[in-house]
Amino acid sequence: MDNARIDQIIDKHHGEASSLIQVLLEIQSENRWLPKEALERVSEKLQVPLTRIQHIATFYKAFSLVPKGRHEIHICMGTACHVRGAQRVLDTVQDLTGIKPGETDLDLKFSLETVGCLGCCALGPVMEVDGKTHGKMSPSGTADVLKNYE
Repeated sequence: MDNARIDQIIDKHHGEASSLIQVLLEIQSENRWLPKEALERVSEKLQVPLTRIQHIATFYKAFSLVPKGRHEIHICMGTACHVRGAQRVLDTVQDLTGIKPGETDLDLKFSLETVGCLGCCALGPVMEVDGKTHGKMSPSGTADVLKNYE
């Protein structure tokens, strides 16, 4: 992401330090992660110490300081999903993608995370890909869903 685009995002928020989290969210949304160069530019433009920005970027799980895949997979491991086979769904995703929770594949195609609850317990086990919820998942259904994300 180039400095001109970062500056546009900052200008949209009137260059106010109070909009730091929103600025970071927008950069993350467009870039899929927060490169150090982007954080340095935000620090310079908003006049917020880089250490403060890094603290915020590491505190909130929504932010990533490493590249993320084009498709983000979230597997619900909450109680309702767990008792209905979420571990088998997770195992299948790991086998198909070659990554574990918290990792991104080398092609930057998929990132995998587990979550405590996605809020749709009646549909368990649930897998979310790029914000789209897939319920009542099975290992074979998991493979079918992932085929749609090339």
